[in-house]
Amino acid sequence: MVRYEFMRRFGFYITESSEHSSEYMPYWIKSRAPQLIEEFNIPLDEYPRRCINQIEGWKKQRDQLVKDPNLSHQRSHEYGSYIMEAMETDTPIRIHGNIMNDGLITNLPRNCSVEVASLVDRNGVQGTFVGDLPEQLAAVNRTNINVQILTVEAAATRKRDHIYHAAMLDPHTSAELTLDEIVALCDDLIEAHGAMMPKFS
Repeated sequence: MVRYEFMRRFGFYITESSEHSSEYMPYWIKSRAPQLIEEFNIPLDEYPRRCINQIEGWKKQRDQLVKDPNLSHQRSHEYGSYIMEAMETDTPIRIHGNIMNDGLITNLPRNCSVEVASLVDRNGVQGTFVGDLPEQLAAVNRTNINVQILTVEAAATRKRDHIYHAAMLDPHTSAELTLDEIVALCDDLIEAHGAMMPKFS
């Protein structure tokens, strides 16, 4: 239902799930409008539930594979082996790949990753030129690209302020919390992750 509402309001269909779209944009999960969760059928517990089930499935699969003396290897539909084959043998394939935006989508930043139709051969993964997205769609993308760029900046520089900047610019977070609340939330999350996080200055 979120996908449909986005299409109705912005004029284009999106392929991202309603569940994820509702997380990335500030319109559907709101403390002051909790009725939207039911109205747009947003399964807030779906992702954690799916993760728990996947982890259990992976454990069973691991045990089955490790203990199988007749284990065989068959190529799957995943891109990895096809990309390597195309690059090594110069046998071209077409994929939809995530690559740096080297002028492919002209109204998105060059220092972001974009998913575009791509040719893979001995020259590597070469994206297809798209040009400008409709401006309202580019604007929606940029709200999350800003967060991603600042997150990378925080990881590269180890500057805590960039963590704050990324969270402050997140559309959903900034729609719900004050600046002081965002900083406090970041501090709490950094502390909760303890030794799993590098030290930030």
